[in-house]
Amino acid sequence: MTSRSNSWRVVAVGCGAVVLLGGCGPSDDGDGKAGSSSTSKTSVAPDVPAGYDPCKDVPQSVLDSEKLLDKTPDNSSVDGGIKWRGCLWAQTDGYAASIQTTNITVEMVRARHFPDTHEFSIDGRRAISSRQSTDHPDAACTVDVEMKGGSLEVSLSNPPSRRNTGQLDTCELTRKLAEKVVPTMPANV
Repeated sequence: MTSRSNSWRVVAVGCGAVVLLGGCGPSDDGDGKAGSSSTSKTSVAPDVPAGYDPCKDVPQSVLDSEKLLDKTPDNSSVDGGIKWRGCLWAQTDGYAASIQTTNITVEMVRARHFPDTHEFSIDGRRAISSRQSTDHPDAACTVDVEMKGGSLEVSLSNPPSRRNTGQLDTCELTRKLAEKVVPTMPANV
């Protein structure tokens, strides 16, 4: 379990207590992805957003442009109903990328106050980047892009030992990948 999943898991445990008292925020998944509690009684969608399946819908041209290979399913869930559905790819001696839909919203990520958080837009959608890993913050970055009922989450792991990308800023790489993927999403999702 990564520290990122633990972060979301801690939120999930708190969410259970909050639900009994009248509200709920995000939870933590065993994948270290974080949610947030919310004072505005925001509820977590029961499932990930529909209408875009990263495993099938990310165009091969995008994967080829990033030299991403070896597609592997990457699905997980944590207490509190937080879910991720998608796939993982890797570059030879470069970064590994997970592209998933999740019921975590941009607002939930913002509320967690992760280090190095930046808000911007991609193809007219709100987006937020953050460093959610406490184990290796410089080598990991996540970009969440707004979807109905959650977000498209692009996460990179880019250890400094990787010959092709290890010397590059991981959040910059993550944002560039998200900027290639997001325009391939239908406008209504």
